[in-house]
Amino acid sequence: MTIFCSHCHRPLQAEMSCLPRRGKEVAGASKPFRSTKSASKARRDQINMELQALRSLLPISAREKERLSYLHTMALVCLQLRGAQLFPPDSAAPAGPALGTELLSLLPGFLLVLSADGKLVYISENVAQVLGLSMVELLAHGDMVFDILDQQAHEDVRKKLLLAQEEPGREVTFVCEMRTSKAFQLQHGGNRAVVVRGRFTALRWPPSRSTAAFLALCSPVRRLPADTGSQEDLFQSTHSLDMTFTDATESVTYHLGYHREELMGQSWYSLLHPEDADLAAAQHRAVALGAGTTEDTAVLRVLRRDRTWAWLHVSARRDGGGRSITCTGRCLREEEAAYLRARQPRHTPRPAAPPCRELSLLAAQLRALADSLSPPAAATDWPSVEAEAWPCGPHAAAPACLLGNGPEGAWPPAAHAHYAPCLRQ
Repeated sequence: MTIFCSHCHRPLQAEMSCLPRRGKEVAGASKPFRSTKSASKARRDQINMELQALRSLLPISAREKERLSYLHTMALVCLQLRGAQLFPPDSAAPAGPALGTELLSLLPGFLLVLSADGKLVYISENVAQVLGLSMVELLAHGDMVFDILDQQAHEDVRKKLLLAQEEPGREVTFVCEMRTSKAFQLQHGGNRAVVVRGRFTALRWPPSRSTAAFLALCSPVRRLPADTGSQEDLFQSTHSLDMTFTDATESVTYHLGYHREELMGQSWYSLLHPEDADLAAAQHRAVALGAGTTEDTAVLRVLRRDRTWAWLHVSARRDGGGRSITCTGRCLREEEAAYLRARQPRHTPRPAAPPCRELSLLAAQLRALADSLSPPAAATDWPSVEAEAWPCGPHAAAPACLLGNGPEGAWPPAAHAHYAPCLRQ
């Protein structure tokens, strides 16, 4: 029996066709493609060209662009995209670069913008003045705000951000340590403490998680006397060895409300919070009995003229040949004061020193001053504290006397020795 091909009608010896079989065609089509080294290199070159094109579009200096790795480049691109999503170009107010630079130079810190999930969106250029690292260098640690913070501050910062997110528009303040350059760590002995004040704000309507951002101002916590910064936020006062005011700068009126003439002849202890009297006395003792170049710092509460308490970071030292004490004060926020107090060294009792002529003369002068010391004059515009509000006892009447509110003659020697022990050394 002769079999003919169904396509060309030629005689065949077996059942077959001159056309290729479908099974072989399918098998050939499903054969996997094997990449060669040249193809892989071509793809990598194409990816590198795209990354270089993205790098050229970044709004940073050419020097910083040259130091960027590919991963760092992608992190900066993501930062710019998050900023463009929250701040569309068509909604941004027109502002020239010179104006922006001028405004940044007037700020006491740098600006920080975070997304709702804690991603970095914007860091102002003046961050290098505070942390010693540029925005590009900070982003090398990561794109989350926790990547630029000290490990110990993560939990507190997370709680504050959650609180601000639950109540949009409410300002939160917290102190945390941020990463700094190695040169800064060598100079100051660690990372930089920064006060962060900010709130969550809905940038577009209707408000949602994707349109909310945390806008904050980050100001450095200055430490006296090494890190005084600007002289505008400081004031100085000069005291005799018993801490009686003998002079003060005019800026004390701006910080505490008193005129310079009002403080002359007043005791430093008459302005202190009763709970801080012991701490101030320890600072007084350390400076009065120390060497001429001894400086001591303390965080104290001082009474303002408007009957409120001001937190001060006070640095005291002996001047004028050891016959006067100069105090430099700077006002603090409550969060700054709590941070500095937690890291304030505790005053330990001084070991007994061998008698010398200089210490003997100083002790004699202090005894004479203590004998002639009279109670501070009462100020008519200070807070009125009833004498019955204080517990009975020699030490209980001392706070009222320190504030100038105690009854006439209510200055027991035991209370005076308790609140000004350096005068009895």
